[in-house]
Amino acid sequence: MEITDDKLLKIALITSLIGIIGLILFTPTIEVKKVDISDITRSMIDEKICINGVITDISQSSSKSNYFLTINDGESQITLIIFEKQVAEIQSKNLDIEDFKDRKVEVTGTVTEYKSNLELILSSGDSLRIIV
Repeated sequence: MEITDDKLLKIALITSLIGIIGLILFTPTIEVKKVDISDITRSMIDEKICINGVITDISQSSSKSNYFLTINDGESQITLIIFEKQVAEIQSKNLDIEDFKDRKVEVTGTVTEYKSNLELILSSGDSLRIIV
């Protein structure tokens, strides 16, 4: 059996379609890694993670558009950055950032480093949830 350009093209197209369909089917099932705040390290920078903890402090940037929340899980704490876009998403659900103070929350965000401190940047307005 001789492999011609037409046969090779068909094999490549079929393989590509199977790969794309596989990605579409399996992407929604990919879970974000849940970690304790004390387990967050510099090797996780730019990685999306999920943490649980209590919001112990809330402050605003000087421009009043961004928020900085301190999340404590009983062992460690980390700063959560909420940018203006995510603030608007949260407020569109009739919630105020201050409503989260002293509440236990689940947060999904991306680990970053600023001035040698690890921080978490909120992924979206839906990524900050109160746990009852």
